[in-house]
Amino acid sequence: MAFDPASRIQDQLVFGEFGDVNPSITDSSTYTFLDPARMAEVFEHEIEGCFLYSRHWNPTNRTLAEALARMEDAESAQVMGSGMGAISTTLVALCSQGDEIVCGRNIYGGTYALMKNLLPRFGVTTRFVDLRDHAAVRAAMTPRTKVLYAESISNPLLEVSDIPALAAIAHAAGATLVVDNTFSPMILSPLRLGADIVVHSMTKFINGTSDCVAGCVISSKAFIDRLNDVNSGPSMLLGPVLDSFRAASILKNLHSLHIRMRQHGHNAAHIARRLSTLGYDVHYPGLDNHPHHALLLGQMNPGYGWGGMMTLDAGSAEAANQLMKRMQEEKVGYLAVSLGYFKTLFSSPGRSTSSELPPEEREKAGISDGLIRFSIGLDADIEHTAARIERCIAEAGVKPSVRAQR
Repeated sequence: MAFDPASRIQDQLVFGEFGDVNPSITDSSTYTFLDPARMAEVFEHEIEGCFLYSRHWNPTNRTLAEALARMEDAESAQVMGSGMGAISTTLVALCSQGDEIVCGRNIYGGTYALMKNLLPRFGVTTRFVDLRDHAAVRAAMTPRTKVLYAESISNPLLEVSDIPALAAIAHAAGATLVVDNTFSPMILSPLRLGADIVVHSMTKFINGTSDCVAGCVISSKAFIDRLNDVNSGPSMLLGPVLDSFRAASILKNLHSLHIRMRQHGHNAAHIARRLSTLGYDVHYPGLDNHPHHALLLGQMNPGYGWGGMMTLDAGSAEAANQLMKRMQEEKVGYLAVSLGYFKTLFSSPGRSTSSELPPEEREKAGISDGLIRFSIGLDADIEHTAARIERCIAEAGVKPSVRAQR
């Protein structure tokens, strides 16, 4: 029987303090003890149901974490104040001075900057490789490699990782496979495919309303306990805390994620097929001509679509800028970074979310100056939206691609 993330979340019954259907929000930074000995015991050992300080755990945050663990079929999870907080604490937990990371070349700009610019100051270096080339990935692994890092569907080029193959490579080298699943919650379950740790920017699809910044780490109980160790845990000591009110809000939104992902995917597939048929240079994993269409099909959970992200190459930076301006004027959506909102969002990655990559790295990865990344919204009349986009494309002077027509 296929794994169903939505049903797993919905099977979690959590009542509020007075039997209310939403869990009560714990608006407290610290917690009382009746016995000094019990306080000392909690500081030494995490005890289920006991809380001491909200930088460590908060009942509301724990409820959200338990729902996320159920979604990914994991033992445990930790919620944090941002996606980058989740990524950085995970890497700090896994790597020490002299250790190495092997990471996909096509990666979110903030993750790239963390690995390329910040972690080397602490003696941790990264090799960036094409994750589609498994021989190159194996060649990059050394005895010092502690982490193989991948995005399940990459930002921004929508390359699909072969998670079982990458897991085999990582484990053969004694490394940990960390997968960023931000673009494909519910569509993919990386832990079930062999990954060891999953991270999300919950700012995006999981929350879905562009009103907060949040992240999470999902893994074994042993790893989450390691993050929260009072004496050496990066989450405990670096303090990327998520506010309990935001945790409660995200938990409410999480229960509609399966509906939203289906609609995002339906709308994105409609627009991608239409523009591709007209000959434009569109990349979307749900298209038969996407190079990783079959790979994603073999890994995905059925019933949640192919995702809400697509790209269009307008051919030049000037054409991309003109097209994005026209689309905002025509109320297609907003010229803004981020993704997963009810309204379509679009931006040029080379000058925004991937700008941390040097020009030569962007060229190697295939991020052109004319590339536009779309997060397709929840529009009720997607035909109307597609017609608006086509009109904007024509007015911006974007021509069908010779490469797309071949």
